[in-house]
Amino acid sequence: VKLTAEFPKRLTGLYIALRSRHAPLNLHLHRIGKVPSPHCPHCPATDETILHLMIACPQYRHTRHALTNSLGQRATSLSFLLSDPNAAPHLAKFLNATGRFKQTFGDV
Repeated sequence: VKLTAEFPKRLTGLYIALRSRHAPLNLHLHRIGKVPSPHCPHCPATDETILHLMIACPQYRHTRHALTNSLGQRATSLSFLLSDPNAAPHLAKFLNATGRFKQTFGDV
């Protein structure tokens, strides 16, 4: 909660969803019966998890490169990205660029 105290409400909501693993990505949406498949829309054989989106999905390789340039090797650590205040503005920029949360959270 301390991490998100200064965040706008949309970004706070997204951080809570990511940290609680209830982000509106296909694995979670499939689990609650909202989409037919848990797979990534870009990687048909891989579940769309938070880790996949933020660290591994080749669709976002160029966007992720900007995140890595800003944060260095730490950008490959999900726990760092979701807990370090210094990562927050860079992560928000990355998440906005992917467009995956725009329908639910708008621009964060």
